[in-house]
Amino acid sequence: MTISRQRVTLITLGVADLERARDFYARWGWQPHGASQPGVAFYQMQGAVLALFGLADLATDQGRPDAALGAGAVTLAQNLPDEAQVDATFDAALAAGAELLKRPEKVFWGGYSGYFADPDGHVWEIAMNPFWPLAEDGALTLPDEG
Repeated sequence: MTISRQRVTLITLGVADLERARDFYARWGWQPHGASQPGVAFYQMQGAVLALFGLADLATDQGRPDAALGAGAVTLAQNLPDEAQVDATFDAALAAGAELLKRPEKVFWGGYSGYFADPDGHVWEIAMNPFWPLAEDGALTLPDEG
C-alpha cells in the first residue's frame, strides 16, 4: 500500500504573460534558477520549487488544451519573524508591481499580515505569526499542541 506524504515539492503558477511574470518576480528580488527554460521559469525555494508556466502551455501539459485556467482560490504565504520584515517584503512587492489587496495590519488571530496579488492575480500573504516561531533559516514547523 502506497501512502502519500504530506509535502509539496513544486508549485506551478499559470501566467498569462511569462515575461511579465518573470519581470515582476525579478523586481521583487526573486532569482530564476538555471534550469529555467524559454517556456517556464523555476525559482528554488527552501525545500520546494516555484514555477511560472504560460496558461495555454499549462493546460496542454495537463491534457486539457481547451481549458480556461485561472488563478484559483489559493493563497501563497511568506511568514517572517517580525512586523518590520513583513512591511519591507510587502512594500518591495508593491514596488515591483503587485496589486494591493490589504496592507499589513494586526489581525484577529494575534499576528500581523497583509495581502497582495501578482500581475496574474495570484494572491500572496505576507505575515508574522507569533505562535509559529521560524527556524533561523526561515523554515516553518508547526509547534506541538500540547
